[in-house]
Amino acid sequence: MRNSAIIALIERFASPSLQEKWDNTGLQVGTPLAECTGVLVCLDPTPAVVDEAISLGYNLIVSHHPLFFKPVKRLTGATLTEATALKAIAAGITIYSTHTACDSAQGGVSYALARMLGVEPKRTLAPVSGRLALLKTMVPSDHADVVRIALFDAGAGALGKYDCCSFNVEGTGTFRPLEGADPYAGTPGEGHSEAETEITVVLPSDLIGQVEKALLETHPYETPAYSFLPLLNSEPDLGLGVYGISEDGLSPDDFVAMVKDRLGCQAVRCTAIGLDPETKIRRVAVCGGSGGEFIGKAIAMGAQAYVTADIRYHDFVEYRDRILLIDAGHFETEAPFKASIASLIKEGLPGVAVTTTSTIDNPIKYL
Repeated sequence: MRNSAIIALIERFASPSLQEKWDNTGLQVGTPLAECTGVLVCLDPTPAVVDEAISLGYNLIVSHHPLFFKPVKRLTGATLTEATALKAIAAGITIYSTHTACDSAQGGVSYALARMLGVEPKRTLAPVSGRLALLKTMVPSDHADVVRIALFDAGAGALGKYDCCSFNVEGTGTFRPLEGADPYAGTPGEGHSEAETEITVVLPSDLIGQVEKALLETHPYETPAYSFLPLLNSEPDLGLGVYGISEDGLSPDDFVAMVKDRLGCQAVRCTAIGLDPETKIRRVAVCGGSGGEFIGKAIAMGAQAYVTADIRYHDFVEYRDRILLIDAGHFETEAPFKASIASLIKEGLPGVAVTTTSTIDNPIKYL
């Protein structure tokens, strides 16, 4: 099995189109054409992680954080990033990073964090938007089923937990084939009316190319009429952070202790003033990594507690009486990613050797 098969599985789960504009999700170094000897999953690609992959005999590293965040002008080994890249290239190891694509995927990093904390996800905190397109096309009614199926097979018409979604309107199309035309119906030089079906489907913008190809390959007209339009709609199942319900009903202090225990935190930062100690925490929002910007959204959804990382001091001041804020650390809130992606690969491609790193890669220590 080639590395490309593992990468394709990951990208079906966390499409690169979900990444933030500033990010560098995807292949970092190496070739997807190499035969995969095993997959090592980590949070940060470092020389120590590459050494671990070498010792295991694995040639594919799947990391959460990209190896390259900024453009690289030279590879001399002078920085940690350069040293990692050189060591991976010399060993024939491919590095693929998921980062914000996995942050925004349904079932991604925040879902894994929520499950770790016993929270059942219900809604996305910050749904993605502007990623959808609308296709309209007119098809002879006797050919509409063929075209619809081709569009669905190409990835159009999927909405949330539904697929094969379309809207269809019956009508009459008119046209006159000119000299030299080879019409599906009608005679050159004569006006023609044809019973047609207008098919409307929604699709991710990154699939426009393959959906258009499917349309042109199956549409019977010599010159089909169709249009793609951008949509501003949000996608409620995709985005950053999740809101959910905890059935444990813990007091604020016990909830903080539970977060520390389950995430293996040496310490957390949390609001010193806030909820009544008799409060039972049931409505919880979480966001793996830096999620301080979504505190207002968590409050708007009715969350009593919000677990994330990199919260600013002034946010603690602003919101301390409105919600239990818990900054559990960037590494700690994203670490559940490792087991989650490893499980995805094991279940999707059972023949692949995959393991999570045993290298201690949290760069922060609490003394």
